[in-house]
Amino acid sequence: MILSDNRARSDADHCFVCGTQNPIGLGIVFFMDAGVCRGEFCPSENHVGFDGITHGGIIFSVLDDLMANWLFLQKGRGFTAKCEIRYREPLLVGTKISVECQLRRRKGRLLQLVSKALREDGLVVAEADASFMITEIGEIPS
Repeated sequence: MILSDNRARSDADHCFVCGTQNPIGLGIVFFMDAGVCRGEFCPSENHVGFDGITHGGIIFSVLDDLMANWLFLQKGRGFTAKCEIRYREPLLVGTKISVECQLRRRKGRLLQLVSKALREDGLVVAEADASFMITEIGEIPS
């Protein structure tokens, strides 16, 4: 993926959510903005579950990868230890969303991150809380 600070991450080129070399991927570009990781996504008919509504697994994948990128963009590495999502509203195909993630708390090697997906009118589509186990600290705030 190519990130806002021009650091390439070649080991994620084929990531379904953020990879630039995945022909069926979502191609989302994530960036940091004052401690918040952000991105945008507009689901297509290829992301439908039923009745023109975006599949919940797509939304979950976007939020999980968003949180992983919060970690990566601060030169850290780790993996999802636990993630819980709450769907608040259906996301119709063709409806653009913005996503954002921030740190709730850090305790040693464990990060607690929160993320959400919002429609352009500000309505929250989904929220996720996750714990990430850090394998490389980087510049992650204490």
